Parts: sequence; structure tokens; C-alpha cells
Amino acid sequence: MERVWGGRRFETLLGKQLPHAVPVGELWEMVDRPEAQSVVHEGPLKGKTLHELWLEHREEVFGSLHSSNPSPRFPLLIKLLDARERLSVQVHPPTEHAEALNGEPKTECWYFLHASKGASIYAGLKNGVNREEFEQALQNGTVEEKLHKAVARTGESIFIPSGRIHAIGEGLVIVEVQQNSDTTYRVFDWNRHGLDGKPRALHINESMASIDFHDFEPALTPASQPLVADCPHFHVEKIPLPLPGNIASAGDFSIVTCLTGELECSGTLLRPGGFILIPASLEEAILVPKSADTNVLVTRLPRRS
Repeated sequence: MERVWGGRRFETLLGKQLPHAVPVGELWEMVDRPEAQSVVHEGPLKGKTLHELWLEHREEVFGSLHSSNPSPRFPLLIKLLDARERLSVQVHPPTEHAEALNGEPKTECWYFLHASKGASIYAGLKNGVNREEFEQALQNGTVEEKLHKAVARTGESIFIPSGRIHAIGEGLVIVEVQQNSDTTYRVFDWNRHGLDGKPRALHINESMASIDFHDFEPALTPASQPLVADCPHFHVEKIPLPLPGNIASAGDFSIVTCLTGELECSGTLLRPGGFILIPASLEEAILVPKSADTNVLVTRLPRRS
């Protein structure tokens, strides 16, 4: 996905092939959207889209634990983000407001795959900032002064529930796990112009209806903490891989993302930024590290009762 704030580090850091001379901000790695689809690369289901897997091969691929999930599409969207410049100050609508705002609710988490020295993020408001003060800041261009800013380091992460105002700073490459939604309301964009040379559209009314004005200075999750996120929408965990390990789980699937090092699973080699979906039908799926300091991110849906 071409973005005005994107760069080329998917190519230089992760070895991805990118279109020439284009600022690429997002790679949608696991996606089931009307406008974009992941497609099976090899095996008996080669050529099937993620949407077809979810509708036609639910139990085989995703497991009996999710056979009754009412979602018409695979409920997650997993991306890589490359922020050469900082992103807009934005918010995603909470479930209780999304429909009235003609949007989709969106909760997400960020894992900092690479952070340049001094990189930072904005998440939540500074302690004590209220709605009236924020509205005034919008009028006089001092929004940044009202936001909680935190230094971001490689291996750290943060949970971004819907309603939390946020912005990714420059110098970050991120694994983002989120609800399957593409609704973002921009409330401030640093007076920046888009790829067409015009000021980018803002969504002030929708943003003000979505922002949680009681959300102050959330903490980042340290790199030493294995649990990245556990919420009603997804479970994300960081796992070191010093030795071969079986990632298969009875009646369940998992999405494995290589963070560092290199690993092999069932003949597929993964390097940093690589993804693989482990289907529920596999009784054994051995992740074999091929280099020292191999770490993976494992993403699953919450188990439904």
C-alpha cells in the first residue's frame, strides 16, 4: 500500500520486493477484505483466498474452536508498517459508535520490529487533558502538546484499543495485528499534503465522537514480556525459539511471524517479516530455528466458549 509517510525499509531490512520508487507504507500480509485478499501460495489449497478458506474450509484450516464464529470474513488483518515519516494523529471508532459513524470498529496492537534510535509513538492523552482543552488545541494547532509521547524500542509493543488517540512516529517498522477493519479517522495531520499535493482530509466530527477522553498515558509493554496482547479480538504472544518446537494446537490454527533469526516449518523458510498460517488439521507443526536468537510472534483468535 502506497502511503505518503511510507519508505523502502521492507526492501532494505526485510528483503521484500517492492515497486520501484514508490513510498510503501503498508504490506497487508494476512487479509480478507473486499479490496484485498491473501492467497495460498502452495499445497493442496494453492490459489484459494483467505476468504474462501474461512467460508469453505473453516474447520479444516481454522479448527473446531472457531466453527461457530459468526464473522462473515476472517476476523483479523495483519500488516507490516514502515513509517519513514510520522503518521497522522488518528483514532478508530469503538463498537458502540462505529455503525452510527458509518465505520467499522478497530482494536489493534503494535509490535516494534525495528525502531531507529530516538523513535517514538503517541498514544493516549497527557494526564488531565480534557475534551475542551483538546478542541482548543485543534483550533490553535497545538495538538502535539496534548498527546502522550513515548520512546519506542525494538522488541517493545503497545495495545491500541478502539477510542485511543494515537500516531506512529518516524523510524519504526511495525507488525500490526488488528480487527478486520479499515476505518481510520484522522484528527490532525501535521499540516501535511498527500501524494496528490493537496491537504489530506480530516475527520474531526467522527474523531471527536470516537476519542476516549479518559485514556491517559498508557504504558508500552517491555521487550522482556512475552504477552503482546490478549483481548476479545486476538491473542498475540512472542516466543523465543532456541530449539525446535511444535506450534500445532488441537482444534486451533496459528499465524506465525518471524521476528528475528530464521526458521523452517514443513519445508517453508521464514526470515524476519515472513508469515505462515499453521492450519488446525496439522497434528504436528515443528518450528525449526536455523539461526541463533530466533524469535516468533504467534497470533490466534480467542477461544470461543
